[in-house]
Amino acid sequence: MASKKAAKKQSAKKATKKSSSHTLTTAARKKVATSNFAFPDKRKEPLEDASHVRNAIARFDQVKDVSDTERASAFRRIKTAAKKFGVEVKETGWKQLGKSPKTANAAKK
Repeated sequence: MASKKAAKKQSAKKATKKSSSHTLTTAARKKVATSNFAFPDKRKEPLEDASHVRNAIARFDQVKDVSDTERASAFRRIKTAAKKFGVEVKETGWKQLGKSPKTANAAKK
């Protein structure tokens, strides 16, 4: 009986476990206002909360097919969202984040 209770408790934990805070479902992503993306024309890098802001900073150099002007605008949006959510941004300009990936995409290896 004890093992059945443990299994039931484990199953209940899995059922109530939330996904990570920086993951948006496809439906939720579609509901995000275009203005809440770092790159709104591409709908790349949502800026919904502190976790998303940190992720946008980390992945800034991985966004492809955007101009330097779009990167400058995206960096301003990221800085604004960072201030709103209390995220520290040490960089003073987007060029400090780069425009070409510094690390290889593990999925493409």
